Amino acid sequence: MGAHHRPQPHETAARPDGPGRRTFLGYLVAASTLTVAARLGEDVLAPADAAAVVPSVPGPAEIYDLNDMLTHAALPTANLITIRIDPDGTASFALPRAEVGQGVTTSSAMLIAEELDLPLDRIRVSLADARPELVFNQLTGGSNTTISTYTPIRVAAAVARGRLLTAAALELGEAIGTLTTKAGSVTSTVSGRSLTYGELVGKAASLTTTQVSVTLKEPSDFKVIGTAQRRIDALEAVTGRKRFAMDLHVPGALPAMVCRPPTINGTVRSVENLDEVRAMPGITDVVPVSTGVAVRGRTFGQCIDAVRALRVTWNPGTAEGRSDATVRDELRRAELPLPAPAPLVRSVDARFTFHFASNSALEPNCAVADVREDSAEIWASLKSPITAREQIASQLGLPPTAVTVHVTEGGGSFGRKLFHDAAAEAAEISKRTGKPVKLMWHRTDDFRQGRVHPMATSRVRACHALGQVLGYDQRHTSVATDFGHGVGEIITSEAARLPVGDLTFSETVFTLTQQTPYDFGVVTQLLNETDKGFNTGSMRNIYSPNVRCAQELVVDELAKRMGRDAYRFRRSFLKDERARAVLDKAAEVGGWGRSMPAGTAQGIAIHPEYHAYVAVLAEIDCRPETTGRTIPDACTGPRVTRVVCAVDVGLAVNPRGLEAQMTGGIMDGIAITLSSGLHLDNGHFLEGSWDNYFYTRQWNTPPELEIVVMPPTTGTPGGAGELAVAGAMAAVACAYGRATGTMPTVFPINHGGPLGFDPLPTTPPVPASPTDGLSRAF
Repeated sequence: MGAHHRPQPHETAARPDGPGRRTFLGYLVAASTLTVAARLGEDVLAPADAAAVVPSVPGPAEIYDLNDMLTHAALPTANLITIRIDPDGTASFALPRAEVGQGVTTSSAMLIAEELDLPLDRIRVSLADARPELVFNQLTGGSNTTISTYTPIRVAAAVARGRLLTAAALELGEAIGTLTTKAGSVTSTVSGRSLTYGELVGKAASLTTTQVSVTLKEPSDFKVIGTAQRRIDALEAVTGRKRFAMDLHVPGALPAMVCRPPTINGTVRSVENLDEVRAMPGITDVVPVSTGVAVRGRTFGQCIDAVRALRVTWNPGTAEGRSDATVRDELRRAELPLPAPAPLVRSVDARFTFHFASNSALEPNCAVADVREDSAEIWASLKSPITAREQIASQLGLPPTAVTVHVTEGGGSFGRKLFHDAAAEAAEISKRTGKPVKLMWHRTDDFRQGRVHPMATSRVRACHALGQVLGYDQRHTSVATDFGHGVGEIITSEAARLPVGDLTFSETVFTLTQQTPYDFGVVTQLLNETDKGFNTGSMRNIYSPNVRCAQELVVDELAKRMGRDAYRFRRSFLKDERARAVLDKAAEVGGWGRSMPAGTAQGIAIHPEYHAYVAVLAEIDCRPETTGRTIPDACTGPRVTRVVCAVDVGLAVNPRGLEAQMTGGIMDGIAITLSSGLHLDNGHFLEGSWDNYFYTRQWNTPPELEIVVMPPTTGTPGGAGELAVAGAMAAVACAYGRATGTMPTVFPINHGGPLGFDPLPTTPPVPASPTDGLSRAF
């Protein structure tokens, strides 16, 4: 554990009048079979004192960050999360989080397996429906799932194991101390007799809800936690049996799609040919809705043909006439001033521009809805289902108790599924048509009308003298980020404990997530926001990729001006030993400083967030003669040839899952650095599908990629879902700057070059035939 380790919200010192550090209270829940829960609340938090004083005053995010806030908000209802042992000896757990590919169903099953001494393949993890009684304990975001559920799930499993031991002792007539549990059975060390969990669940069940005390396993006794495990859903995923929203068979639910406006958030003025389109083959309904004109038909192909046949006159949208240039100018006018440098002090000054980016997941935005006169039922991949339920109920004019929201597994999210846009739209269409619908957005809808990472600028001034950095100031200015997905309510509820003063939601999130890992004297990082006319969201890592990229580029420039090696310069200024350890490991494994041809270079960067640290070393080839391969019809593209990532999340519950998270984050970081960005022109985005939104392609995936998971440094897990994105973006940007000799200041780097594609039309053309319509839709 590093010298500056911050206490986790669920770490606590022993108390003379209550449970010790590893002793917790749980509940036996009244049920016909064994059902257990955890008890965790304010009495478990016991925050310790802040870390030792360092040259730079710790920022708010170093004392109490967004992840801490989410964990605190979830604790009061932790006892409502239950594990059930069934007569067949399996354990069932409804996880109140979303599984969108990050592997939380597997890590949750591992926690249960560890404390319950039950094989992993006998644990069934499903996703819980929206449960309003959980209040703030059903939001998936901020890399918080494993952190906030780590102790509650283990406590519930330990309660179950204890109850099974008690039941076995009574059944066998032996002392509990003579019994052991293994692989779903209780065995006597005296008589050798054994009973399975399935044989004991009825006797272990409780007729009343009772509070009990349990002691959790010490890390030295772990047999499952910390071991590399395959995903429990891997076989279903690779064999096509994994079920997503569009795979569900809801009686009467037919495909539906929406004809959308040519500009962002435009609205319908009139429709010229409603009756004509209603008469098209397979079409059952055509109705105007708040987001466009909805069509319902027998097949998605027929819906696409109908959408393209519609002749709609549109009202202006919320970004009418806007372009990259006008938004950039507005951002620059809104930039907060930087403090003037002191006399006789030198400074590095830089301004960075980060263009809009899409967080479109591989799975299109979709949902199933069945709205009746007095009730509604929704199926969708949702990371904030309680908020979705409340807002959809309000939209439909129904009491929340009349709306049931089922959470399905999702094919990616990256922040997108924090919003329930598709679910709300499906509900509106179902209500208007009076029929169940299976809504799917066209891929172009996602890129042009979906959620985007906001465009931003970042101004940085770093002052230095006599080999020391005396101050670091950063002013980040962004198109407004929408936090209307449940986080705002959590901020309001936790306001009294937050170390940030009276700030807006966005400023609070920025302050609770942004920090510098370096002792750079007086450090200030501030946010200002502009235009709210765009559909924005918390794309993976929220502000961190842009903010960290700008900072690490300035750190490279500081090292250069002071005549220092970039790696050793970073190392000498780092605050935390854990940060220094991952930086050293990345430099060691990556062979930092090795001789490389002109036009190629290494870059290295560090990123701390959510009680975790990552260091990334990237190598890039920017030579035209070797990177003649181009981004299709665009510009010659530099290629990342090697990446080494060293990661410390405290305790990795599943190191194999952590490696996968880092790999995905690295691909995101490469994309938003080099090629993935949206072009805004006259109120709409030009990109319309994956063929012209240049995410990291196979040819630009580093052929050499190594993830180093550091040994456990704390007794609890840190956040991992977003960690690698910022580190990878910064490392690739630094490598590009060193290879070309010019610090990049506009991202993605290819954004200012030739467009490289012919934009799809903003108004869908009428297809020559149904077959033609289908072929051009996908």
